[in-house]
Amino acid sequence: MIPAPIPDNEKERLEALYDYQILDTQAEPSFDELTLLATYICKTPIALISLLDRDRQWFKSIIGPIPPETNRDIAFCSYCILQQDFMIVPDTLKDERFINNPLVISEPKIRFYGGFPLVNNQGFAIGSLCVMDFMPRNLALAQTESLKLINHQIMRQLNTRRHLSSINQAVDYCFKSLTAS
Repeated sequence: MIPAPIPDNEKERLEALYDYQILDTQAEPSFDELTLLATYICKTPIALISLLDRDRQWFKSIIGPIPPETNRDIAFCSYCILQQDFMIVPDTLKDERFINNPLVISEPKIRFYGGFPLVNNQGFAIGSLCVMDFMPRNLALAQTESLKLINHQIMRQLNTRRHLSSINQAVDYCFKSLTAS
């Protein structure tokens, strides 16, 4: 297993991630429905919305037998955030980066990975949308293009969620100011 390099813009990338205030939040149907759709389209048993924190990979949405978080040093998505576009690993046992990965050699025994980085408007990759399988495989172009569209919808959901949170904070501040007078 070869740990992924840390991005050159890691400090700014983490600030962008934390700005969303989404880590360790409850599951939300708007995200879970998108990951479920990814499993249907790609015919995979696993789909995840992964967010890469400083030392861990935390999942906002999980479809399949995956724990709620993993160490970042074993995260496939640590490589995905370094990409500008789709990352595919047709067979993890034939890729030196993952051949000895605990997620490959023990449960859940991942053999296929495909993912798009979740990139915010400033260009920072905060995580990924990925699909996984227990057998080597590939995706058709239509599946990859569909994943790309789902990826865009996830970023829209994240941006909308962040925007609504800032509006709620402003309203709370105004209300507290008015009631304090």
